Amino acid sequence: MPTRPHHPDPAFATTLAHGLALLQCFRVGETVLGNKELADRTGLSKATISRLTYTLAARGLLLYDTHLRRYRLGSTALSLGYPLLASLRVRQLARPLMKALADQVGGSVSLGLRDRLRMVYVETSRGHDAIAFRPDIGASLPMLATAMGRAWLAWAPEDVRHRLLDALREAEPDDYERLAGAVDTAIEELATLGFTRSRGDWQRDVHAVAVPMRTPIDGEILVFNCGVPAVRMTPRKLEREMGPRLLKLVAQVETLVAWE
Repeated sequence: MPTRPHHPDPAFATTLAHGLALLQCFRVGETVLGNKELADRTGLSKATISRLTYTLAARGLLLYDTHLRRYRLGSTALSLGYPLLASLRVRQLARPLMKALADQVGGSVSLGLRDRLRMVYVETSRGHDAIAFRPDIGASLPMLATAMGRAWLAWAPEDVRHRLLDALREAEPDDYERLAGAVDTAIEELATLGFTRSRGDWQRDVHAVAVPMRTPIDGEILVFNCGVPAVRMTPRKLEREMGPRLLKLVAQVETLVAWE
């Protein structure tokens, strides 16, 4: 999305915001970008992009590929996120339980939190034969199409949920039109079942359930999900087996966190 040329708050650091917007242009499958592509994606002038890429490269956040004459993210960008991951003790506590469940169901069990209008994985475990979808730490996923995103929205305070839905309506109008009704369903599911569901709404060949932790961690709502190839998971099994198993895992993790 193009960046706004002005911000109403005089305390807002526009140059910093532009630099961050530039870094956020890099995506999975699009790891190398030139100045023109960055200008198109941010709406910034080529001169501004040139200054930003030069500065970010000097700080190690970007790396210039002289052969391709394009930029890729530098190692410093990776190190910036490590303090956050390291501070989430719940990752270490949940890891063996996640791995055990992933092996039991032959799927993937992940832990995530919200990043603006998406969810991002902060921990993940895969069953040894989970080949349909292989999430990884740092990977992001949409909110409306996924069990994890729906669980976050269903558990969030009502005013927060409404603000986020308004932002999603503006940023992703097509997905909002198609999937907004799933949020009301997720709220009902969370109240009656204790978990939310997604039957191939994001990855067509993956069915998933998700459960939010009842107590925020460092002010963040964290959500566990479990995804299994659709060929192994009928809707009946999703509701009667996988959902309750994930609920049990989250209860165990919450007990471990309380003991810390």
